[in-house]
Amino acid sequence: MTIDYKNISVYFTVSGKGETVVLLHGFLETSEMWRDLAPEIARTHQVVSIDLLGHGETASLGYVHTMEDMADAVFAVLQHLSIEKAKFIGHSMGGYVALALAEQQPQLFEGLCLMNSTFEADTEERKALRTRANEMAKTNFENLIRMSFANLFAPQSKINFKAQYEAALNIALKTSLQGYMAANEGMKLRPNRFEVFKTLNADKLVIIGKKDTLINREQLLSKIENTDINFAELSEGHMSYIENISELTYFLIRFIEK
Repeated sequence: MTIDYKNISVYFTVSGKGETVVLLHGFLETSEMWRDLAPEIARTHQVVSIDLLGHGETASLGYVHTMEDMADAVFAVLQHLSIEKAKFIGHSMGGYVALALAEQQPQLFEGLCLMNSTFEADTEERKALRTRANEMAKTNFENLIRMSFANLFAPQSKINFKAQYEAALNIALKTSLQGYMAANEGMKLRPNRFEVFKTLNADKLVIIGKKDTLINREQLLSKIENTDINFAELSEGHMSYIENISELTYFLIRFIEK
């Protein structure tokens, strides 16, 4: 399904019945990443999965998609569906988008799970990497995607889950140059949203992988200590929905049914 939004189409899917769970994919992903998880959740809940700006079947608005821009598009879909309350699960960039939405529309949230994601802003080093990547993307886009994507998995996972890795990579390779660059610029601009997350009146969960090189585990754990934010750690890398699917499903179902 699609809605018209600012002269583009925003794509989303709806399945199941009951209280709503909103699934937000990460950078270089689409709503297709939830194909194994969504049916499990849809047994007891209504599941809404949205292609974020510049990803999947949702077009780009410009050459900078801030997390607030993406959150606005998500909110437009939820308004279209008359959804007033939901639990949100955001993978990586999807978590950043969910946090931006939580800052704007906290009343929507019954729960928020940051899955392989963080409330921290980019470090200066990470910002510089994104800037370099966007320059490289203009001339060597496919190789850049392949290189970036490889870093998301624990080394052994690329062997153990070769078919799933290739399928996810093929989806990533369909991302447009504009969608890639706009999201990278937007992630660079995002602020630290720890206070937004900490003070959100909702169930809160952070899930990370022990071998995830994109998340600063120690920094994250020190921040959430002595808060009401729950934490779960899986054995592998950034792509838990491939690398740790059974354990991830267990934690997400517990979070949803809480």
